[in-house]
Amino acid sequence: MVISSVVHHHSVWGHWTQLRWLMNFHRRTMVQWSTAPAQWTLKQKEPVLMPWGASPQSRRALHPASPSFQEVMLTSERYNVQRLPFSHVSNDDVAFFECLMPGRVITNPEELKPFNVDWLKSVQGCSKLLLKPQTAAEVSQVLRYCHERNLAVNPQGGNTGLVGGSVPVFDEIILSTVLMSQIISFDKVSGILVCQAGCILENLNQYLEEKGFIMPLDLGAKGSCHIGGNVATNAGGLRLLRYGSLRGTVLGLEVVLADGSVLDCLASLRKDNTGYDLKQLFIGSEGTLGVITAVSILCPQKPKAVNLAFLGCQSFTQVLKTFTTCRAMLGEILSAYEFMDDKCMELVKRHLKLSNPVTGSPFYVLIETSGSNSTHDEEKLNNFLEKVMISGLVTDGTVATDEKKIKMLWSLRERITEALTHDGYVYKYDISLPVGKLYDLVTDTRARLGQCAKNVVGYGHLGDGNLHLNITAESYSHSLLDAIEPFVYEWTARCNGSISAEHGLGFKKKCFIQYSRPKEAVFLMQRFKAMLDPKGILNPYKTLPSSS
Repeated sequence: MVISSVVHHHSVWGHWTQLRWLMNFHRRTMVQWSTAPAQWTLKQKEPVLMPWGASPQSRRALHPASPSFQEVMLTSERYNVQRLPFSHVSNDDVAFFECLMPGRVITNPEELKPFNVDWLKSVQGCSKLLLKPQTAAEVSQVLRYCHERNLAVNPQGGNTGLVGGSVPVFDEIILSTVLMSQIISFDKVSGILVCQAGCILENLNQYLEEKGFIMPLDLGAKGSCHIGGNVATNAGGLRLLRYGSLRGTVLGLEVVLADGSVLDCLASLRKDNTGYDLKQLFIGSEGTLGVITAVSILCPQKPKAVNLAFLGCQSFTQVLKTFTTCRAMLGEILSAYEFMDDKCMELVKRHLKLSNPVTGSPFYVLIETSGSNSTHDEEKLNNFLEKVMISGLVTDGTVATDEKKIKMLWSLRERITEALTHDGYVYKYDISLPVGKLYDLVTDTRARLGQCAKNVVGYGHLGDGNLHLNITAESYSHSLLDAIEPFVYEWTARCNGSISAEHGLGFKKKCFIQYSRPKEAVFLMQRFKAMLDPKGILNPYKTLPSSS
């Protein structure tokens, strides 16, 4: 199920608590408070009700763009990659797997198509075999056999990755975790969840919400992505500002190594300092060191009070100052601070028909608060909003406290990626930078590319210094790619940033790792890879440059 992209322009938002400002640089209007919590009005002015669309459906997933699978060029041809000397899948190999997991071995080319192409429709492999194990024991037998036969394997979760790491480059066997979707246990006292790697993130969150908890990460792809893939890529997402990264919330892993050995580090302890913390090797390893089959993760309690403010700012400097004020005044209840430029909102409106209730600003920020006391949280939020309005940091905005309206506002941010795919071929860059320099890269890239690009937009998790720089064009172009790379990476390196904040390196960015890691670190990573996967069968052509 997905959110409908249709907005009915003649409906209104019921009893939605609103905030609407019309600031004048020459005349400041003081704010009056109403008796209703979080209700804002301007003096001698009635609240403005915003036209909006139908209620969202509860489940959100990535929406595919229109190009067909046939239109996607083979990765090996587009990037001129040479196949490594792995064995080719034989009829005897297929017979072995059929015996191991009857009915869960896919060889039909039509059924294989969506597993061979990434969600962005930018890379495509030509695997002829898809396996759907249900247990770690089956994964172990598959990898033991593939190790002996020198067959390359491409682990795949929900296939929502953005750097080409989740699909084959050539004919690697696709090992899908789609049927590994069992919840093993949940401890209501500690908040520790243990589940298989193929559990969909949104399903886990719904399961936990019924018990008064939530998952510590939230992504736009929550309706499709798997928790194993989230961990394998060390996904960040929308809640990192509040709950931290998966390196802190993941307590244990079960991992099957390249030779079929099962590494059982599925601990459910918050404190365990016995020797090396081996799970950290596999968090963010993108399936190149082992296949994650189960996860133990610490889950926070579900907030009793959630508020969302969607605000307009006239400059990126004001976005930064609003963040500083927000962090100081909202403190412990601040759970998200997202920003997006007006180009993003134009694309969301044009391609998805979503309406923006706050218009006319070059920048927008989305602020979420999550706490246990609605009166306390609303008072803090109202004090913050009054300050940023009176100071002129924010010129327009709206507030939602109802769950359905909150989801609708979130969709403006979460569906930017989808809107971009409808704008043409997308060049995506996931960058970490000092917060003060975050938007400078967008400005410089826009100036560099000029009319060569259709759109250059910037949005992301400002609260943790993560910029999503996206460039669209009518179609893929080598010359445009050459103008973007390595310019973006060199710019990032000069600012001591990271070329991969949360998406990983995958296939597309592995050769640029030196812009964020010293050669000694890369060499050590290659040694780990050689030790754990000496034949290199696990997700080849990804994450690390060739050691030769």
